[in-house]
Amino acid sequence: MFPFPPARLRTLLAIGYALFIVYASLSPFSGWREQGIVFVDVLRLSLNAPYTLFDVVLNFLSYIPFGLLVGLTFRARHSAIITALWAVVLGILLSASMEYLQMYLPRRTSSNLDLLMNSVGMAFGAVLAVSITSWTSWFAHLTHWRNHLFHPEKEMDFGLALLALWMFGQINPALPMLGNLFIHETTRQPFVASLPTPFNGWESLTVMLNLLMLGALLITLLRIPRHIGNTLLVVLGGVALVKFTIAAILLKSSALLLWINSEAMLGIASGMVLLLIAVRLPRRQLIYLGAAMTLGYFTLVNLDTSHNSPAMGMAVYQWNQGHLRNYNGLAQTISLIFPVLLLFHLWRVR
Repeated sequence: MFPFPPARLRTLLAIGYALFIVYASLSPFSGWREQGIVFVDVLRLSLNAPYTLFDVVLNFLSYIPFGLLVGLTFRARHSAIITALWAVVLGILLSASMEYLQMYLPRRTSSNLDLLMNSVGMAFGAVLAVSITSWTSWFAHLTHWRNHLFHPEKEMDFGLALLALWMFGQINPALPMLGNLFIHETTRQPFVASLPTPFNGWESLTVMLNLLMLGALLITLLRIPRHIGNTLLVVLGGVALVKFTIAAILLKSSALLLWINSEAMLGIASGMVLLLIAVRLPRRQLIYLGAAMTLGYFTLVNLDTSHNSPAMGMAVYQWNQGHLRNYNGLAQTISLIFPVLLLFHLWRVR
């Protein structure tokens, strides 16, 4: 055992990550039918079958965070061996369930190698969780820092999980900074000036509301509201750094910085100004104002999604992988469900 506070936040993050895995494994959730495949035969297939290195590495890496979160959750109440065993068993059960269900999706391929690499990644994450929990002094400092910066109430665990969800949805490099419309690669021919892209004021408004929505969440979490500016800079800076890193890996060179467009910059600047003015209001009024901004954002992103499908952002990537289309779809789904979850959080802490 180790001196950790109740595992509510880690449990919420583990459940959320499990839902991400389900989404990525079964998206687009259509075309279900019996294909005459027996799962036992899938498990008996030779591991020497042709697979891409990309798939092997991705299946290994995707389950490491899940193993880490499950391991940290169980380690609060169980020994190291029990924690590792439970984490591996849960990882195998989840991965096997996904591979079994993929037999009924013609667009998916059920694979025993995927199950093996997922299980290995889960075990690696669980061992990592068991290892780092021995750093008791580090965890003590982390707990002290959290209690000093954020409110200690149990409702804040849900809020911090929402913050992690928001950040996960924003790191997609195919989306503008805090935006919701997938970027499109502009054609650049030698010695030919490209036509200017028309300015989209609605996108700037969406970015501004997204920032104000994030500000409302942070205000409910922070002990001292005047720290909102510094906290926002840290969060946005972290998102921008991860976004740029992923863009450098996945995007074409011509699309590397398209996510920093004028609409996003105007929306962020205006949102920061309004937030720094609004932070002087009483906390209850700020919560109600945040709820209004959240409703406005939810309305805008749901006005027209027919011309903003996840496939539209695929042109900016270096290669077209089904995983990336699922990644785009997941980011779009988060932008739709996050406002609903935030409204629930604001109602709880009002």
